[in-house]
Amino acid sequence: MLKLLFFGDVVGEAGTEVFARKAPVLRREYGADLIIVNGENSARGNGITRESADALFSAGADLITTGNHCFRRRCDSLFSDPRILRPANYPEGVPGTGICTVDCGRFSLTVINLMGTAFMEPLDNPFSVIDRLLETVSMRNILVDFHAEATAEKRAMGWYLAGRVSAVIGTHTHVQTADEEILRGHTGYLTDAGMTGPSESVLGVRIEDAVTKQRFHTPVHFTEATGSCIINAAVLEIDSISGKCTKIDRVFIKDITKSR
Repeated sequence: MLKLLFFGDVVGEAGTEVFARKAPVLRREYGADLIIVNGENSARGNGITRESADALFSAGADLITTGNHCFRRRCDSLFSDPRILRPANYPEGVPGTGICTVDCGRFSLTVINLMGTAFMEPLDNPFSVIDRLLETVSMRNILVDFHAEATAEKRAMGWYLAGRVSAVIGTHTHVQTADEEILRGHTGYLTDAGMTGPSESVLGVRIEDAVTKQRFHTPVHFTEATGSCIINAAVLEIDSISGKCTKIDRVFIKDITKSR
């Protein structure tokens, strides 16, 4: 049985610090074999940098997925590391890859990173891209991080891949959904894993900045919120022989105070 923890978007310095402190504890608590984390907002401000990626890896992350902010900090060389994925439906020629197989000896897991196109960048059709990618994967243990805005697009992808992959976990909205289930007795599904970052915020941003933007629709410099944090994650159990997800639960921990 393969057990893994998937952490929702880690946001800024606060989220990265809390992840670094709590991920090893949660790994022991859940007996997780693997930790996968969406780190596209892990750098101060947004995006991902070598420093923030190293902090996630040092805390126990085995693989980092990303999304629409993956190239925000212009750290293209970062994606030469096969453990850091960018959405697979970016055009040919973009640095990095959207698929990686993690070999843990007694089992392996293929992770695929995709991005939705509804209300997002007009990338290649993620449904067509996943079809092509699955033709190249021989193993049955497959997890898809679908970084998308629209709930309908995520639900559609979940059902599209039901029975074909072990799990489809959504990211991007920073709000954890309460719809974890196993589709067609095979595929673990959650519309959005949520966020690891400041709880008294608007998706990790200072409340005042977000309110000003929504109220006046003028340019606003977003600042990372401070204060206590939350951890949003999902814990899954996958039969490593059949590739079936046998259990999926949400993790929601509140009121975590930063250590510094």
